[in-house]
Amino acid sequence: MERSLSMELVRVTEAAALACGRWMGRDNKEEADRAATEAMRDVFDTIPMKGTVVIGEGEMDEAPMLYIGEKLGNGYGPRVDVAVDPLEGTNIVASGQWNALAVLAVADHGQFLHAPDMYMNKLAIGPEAVGNVDIDAPVIDNLKAVARAKNKDVEDLVVVILNRERHEKLIHDVRQAGARIKLLQDGDVAAAVNTAFDDTGVDLLMGSGGAPEGVIAAAGLKCLGGELQGRLLPQSDEEIRRCANMGIADVNKLFRMEDLVGGDDCIFAATGVTDGELLTGVRYKGTKAMTQSIVMRAKSGTVRFVDGTHSMKKKPQLVIRP
Repeated sequence: MERSLSMELVRVTEAAALACGRWMGRDNKEEADRAATEAMRDVFDTIPMKGTVVIGEGEMDEAPMLYIGEKLGNGYGPRVDVAVDPLEGTNIVASGQWNALAVLAVADHGQFLHAPDMYMNKLAIGPEAVGNVDIDAPVIDNLKAVARAKNKDVEDLVVVILNRERHEKLIHDVRQAGARIKLLQDGDVAAAVNTAFDDTGVDLLMGSGGAPEGVIAAAGLKCLGGELQGRLLPQSDEEIRRCANMGIADVNKLFRMEDLVGGDDCIFAATGVTDGELLTGVRYKGTKAMTQSIVMRAKSGTVRFVDGTHSMKKKPQLVIRP
């Protein structure tokens, strides 16, 4: 991939965030998601790449755009696979809560796991603890391992878990171990990436969430030297069949980083829609709007935070074509 692609992709997530940020707290997640998806799709047309969506808004008959298999880019440049979530946290935006993102990841062709839209059990950690955890180990063992790696006591750790009934035992086990917990209502991509930044105060992500989001989060952690382990949790025969259709023969397989995002390179870009531990959300003032984004590349290890000021008067449709 060409290194200039990194900054081009930030324009995509910025446009999606600007489009859906107006819907914050307005209790209309469908319109927020639609706005983000349309804006992201429009800007993708200007990006110098030959891209194919491998993780997106659904199959062709389920989504009008950014569907799996859709071609993106202006037809020039590198051939890449694209994983997108135009608005990671639709409920978050609808209720005005924290950590909604417009997010995408790009890798060389054939390097992303084609994750079906189902649950995946996940364990995410930052670079200090890589190689010290096992998703199949008891909770207390993983907490002790991360604490040792980060030179902390277990009581100092913060574990992020989606606030779901299915996590009742997991939450109990973490509390019994003495670690602290931050319960999320939605959106675990930000939480997974946050494990690689000390300033966020997050040490681990544990529990089940969306499998496509797991691949996107793994791309972010690959850029940061972190780790995500995952195992699919199909809930029906239909979901098992879908795994087979997407090339996953063993639904019990433990997916490690090289399975989720192969090769030595990928790019991860995200723009804050609402405020979070890592990124601030969109700000509007008159004809101006302000965004904060992060863009990272695995091959170079570069991490950039990008503060943008946008003229909504000069660029009302969020895209200027070359």
